[in-house]
Amino acid sequence: MAINVNTVYQTVLLILNKEQRGYMTPVEFNKIGAQVQLEIFEKYAEDMNQQLRVPQVDLDYSDRQLNIDEKISIFKEIDSAAYTTNGFQIPSQYSGLSSSSQQFTATNPGLTYTLTGDTLALSNSGGIANVFLNNVQLSNNDFSLSGATLTLNSQPAAGQIIVINIYPKQFYRLGTVIYSAGGTIPIQELERVGGSELYHLLSSKLTAPNATYPIYTYKDNYLNVYPTSITSGISVNYLRKPIPPIWDFTGTNQYSFNPTASHDFELHNSEQTELILKILLYAGVVVRSPEIIQVAAQQVQQQEINQKS
Repeated sequence: MAINVNTVYQTVLLILNKEQRGYMTPVEFNKIGAQVQLEIFEKYAEDMNQQLRVPQVDLDYSDRQLNIDEKISIFKEIDSAAYTTNGFQIPSQYSGLSSSSQQFTATNPGLTYTLTGDTLALSNSGGIANVFLNNVQLSNNDFSLSGATLTLNSQPAAGQIIVINIYPKQFYRLGTVIYSAGGTIPIQELERVGGSELYHLLSSKLTAPNATYPIYTYKDNYLNVYPTSITSGISVNYLRKPIPPIWDFTGTNQYSFNPTASHDFELHNSEQTELILKILLYAGVVVRSPEIIQVAAQQVQQQEINQKS
């Protein structure tokens, strides 16, 4: 589920140039688009908190809590936390590698292709993959990715170009922490405690944590789990950050959209209107058009009122 980056860019350009108000370059669009996507994403938590305090309409498609949760679900992840001397490290830490791309020429028969280098490294770390076949993006149901192996579900014609782009997942917010010891011990959700509370819990035999009732503290991307005898079996539910959109192009004097090196907005399809309006709001500043700023700001404000009233 995504919003096509080319559709958004062309719509923004159409509105900006309707009366020759100005032009937004791809570089400007990518930077503003990333900022707006992050603003919309970070607002979800506050929107959910507000909706939890008001009565909800129990009708299909009209439950605001469920609608917000559906938007957030795009970014929900669950991964294992690796044990280190500093504690359990939060999964999917950003390594500094923004993305990696690899190209193959299809063979017949040939459903599987082997990743190497940075593409393999990002695949092994659970990166987000986009696959294109002759410049057409495949859906997630059309391929599978496991470690070094990319597998297509349908046989491409010999000579067709396959491009895979992989982007790293970047941790954003911690959710629940789960301990699975196996055997007779059931799966447990760990309780998060603060430093002062931890001292009192550990100082009493009655409240001391054990394998059935474990606890943890969280600091600097590390989980310190108690009892300290737990050194494996910890998994983490968390939210990752959205991957920044990319409108890539070929040419110099005239830009031509390049889909295989581009990345769509990761927001829910229902966010397309607000996304375009907020980009136009920033675009009005870039092209110095008070009219664009005023109209976009009014529309954004009206949308927020409608969503929260």
